[in-house]
Amino acid sequence: MYGLRGFGLLCAAFLGLLFCLACSSSSRHISKPPSGSVGVAGGYAIDFLRRTETFYKTLIRRRFNTLETFNDRVLRDHFQTPDAFFDYYADLAQSLHEARFERSRPTDVEVEEFLFENRFTAQVQVRFVGEDNRPLNPGTAVLIRLDRWERVDGRWWIRPGKL
Repeated sequence: MYGLRGFGLLCAAFLGLLFCLACSSSSRHISKPPSGSVGVAGGYAIDFLRRTETFYKTLIRRRFNTLETFNDRVLRDHFQTPDAFFDYYADLAQSLHEARFERSRPTDVEVEEFLFENRFTAQVQVRFVGEDNRPLNPGTAVLIRLDRWERVDGRWWIRPGKL
């Protein structure tokens, strides 16, 4: 019994540290929803973090204007329906293009902040960084987006906004 309690405290401490680090690098914070936000159990949050980390790490160094990325099974596995994937993919590809990412490819993706609206809905603020595609303006391109995740049938899914 003590071992589980100690593990829970360790998880809570880890999440607190992760949250503080994420917030310190953020250029802006997620606005609290009208209903407020909630704290969740350590194991529940760890499950969420693992799922989001797998998804966002898969986006690093991927071109978003190619069939290879569009057909990636790991990316598609984070969406409950093909239409949800299509909406998210099209929106992200367009956003990377508008932010002038070289070859529509982020070189780094970082979860800056997350907020649980309730046990089944979370918002994640993500920073995409890549090379700027403007030849006379070398440097980095940055895109900050807010993604919504929902837990359905024990699994976290990305819920894209409508285009």
